[in-house]
Amino acid sequence: MVNYREILRLRSLDYSQRQVAASVRSSRSTISEVYQLADRTGLSWPLPSDMSDADVGNLLYPEKAFKSGRKVPDCSYLHQELAKPGVTLTLLWSEYCEQCHSEQLIPYQYTQFCEYYRTYARRTKATMRIKRKPGELLEVDWAGKTISVVDEITGEIIPAYVFVASLPCSLYGYAEAFPSMVTENWINAHIHTYRFFGGVTRILVPDNLKTGVIKHTRSEIVLNRTYQEMAEHYGTAVIPARPEAPKDKPSAEGTVGVISTWIIAALRNEKFFSFAELNHAIKEKLDEFHSKPFQKKKGSRLIAFEEEEKSFLLPLPASPYEMAVWSTATIQPDYLITVEKCKYSVPFEFIGHTVDIRYTSKTIEVFFQNNRIASHVRRYGRCEPQILPEHMPDNHRKFLAWNKDTFLDWAETVGQSTLLVMKAFLSSCKVEQQSYKSCGALMKLADRYSVIRIEDACSRALSYTPNPSLKSIQTILKTGQDKVKPEKDTATPQPSGRYGFTRGADYFGGGRHD
Repeated sequence: MVNYREILRLRSLDYSQRQVAASVRSSRSTISEVYQLADRTGLSWPLPSDMSDADVGNLLYPEKAFKSGRKVPDCSYLHQELAKPGVTLTLLWSEYCEQCHSEQLIPYQYTQFCEYYRTYARRTKATMRIKRKPGELLEVDWAGKTISVVDEITGEIIPAYVFVASLPCSLYGYAEAFPSMVTENWINAHIHTYRFFGGVTRILVPDNLKTGVIKHTRSEIVLNRTYQEMAEHYGTAVIPARPEAPKDKPSAEGTVGVISTWIIAALRNEKFFSFAELNHAIKEKLDEFHSKPFQKKKGSRLIAFEEEEKSFLLPLPASPYEMAVWSTATIQPDYLITVEKCKYSVPFEFIGHTVDIRYTSKTIEVFFQNNRIASHVRRYGRCEPQILPEHMPDNHRKFLAWNKDTFLDWAETVGQSTLLVMKAFLSSCKVEQQSYKSCGALMKLADRYSVIRIEDACSRALSYTPNPSLKSIQTILKTGQDKVKPEKDTATPQPSGRYGFTRGADYFGGGRHD
């Protein structure tokens, strides 16, 4: 028996046919024939470890395998079955084994079975068209040509860019015009497409435009954050076409050409004064296009979609995706971020860190390392900074809680003199808020000294002036004057006349004669 494995191994080591023939004890014509058959079937060293020499011989000479009692797989049938949803080579091999047992034939092992199919696929890939699985792919793109919309007020010509989506299996499509190709219109176009189809495909194949794909290399694909979030919401996977490889999305490219002919060119002589009017006309042309019969087979795109593909689409989520915009910012010392002239707070612990900001029409969310650290209701127009108390340091939070009632309530718990001083502070400035710093400093002195000493110091300060200053109270506390009790005068002065301070005869030297 010819040792096919050894022949392929020695060939990989660049031995000559004469040397290989001498080593395996076969003729040079046999060696040459094995080389040709190996090239035709795509066999090369190293071979799978579970592939025996007999398996290699059966692969090189399938007609001999049929005579030996082994059933050769019907690769054409396998190729057609693999186009159906959920069908894999493992399932087909299991069915093939059951068929062999029923016919009392010997089946090939899984490795040999797969090798037969791969060899068939390599030989026929240039001429056979692989039918797409229903509900698997959605190819999207912008049409190269535009339609004009006339501003009914100024008469300005506005170009309209047409978004095109196509299902490769049924060739059912969707088209809609937008005033620009920005991210918001790109996302809305997908949302409208899924709503039009009534379902979602498992894979989404866009072009490499910046609104969808930020970076696409051989080793890395970086999607636009909003686009990735939209795909996750609908449960689909984004697999962009290779750069400069339109064959990766032939259905979209073909549909773009058809749309250009049946919609854009057909509407070239009509005038539209709004995008709503234009999209209504596009929808009518699109329905007409879907109902048009196929040229080479029965039915139409609409029939093919409803009968072959619609049931295989993934269900739509409970609510459509809400458009969100992502940006980044470095937190400044005021722990505020800015979104369209409105400021929102984040926890002060993230000062100096870079965060991700996600904002929709209703909410503002801030993320740090994919963890949400803040959330606000979105404001519009000019507004005060939206600062949450829990985002502030303790000293800022105390300052935020300061007001007239807070100071007076505290002073009343300390004593009557402290209350009078606090009222004097609050009335000392034209704007009440200007005195908050002095009031807060007085409260801070109670932490350093005791409330009893604060009350005594305020009492001593009031004995000097009805409007004491914070500095005078600080001086009294530092020098300890609040601890010195004032001397009491036991002598009661007697009035000398009708008035309390009338000068008497002694003052003028009365009764003294020289």
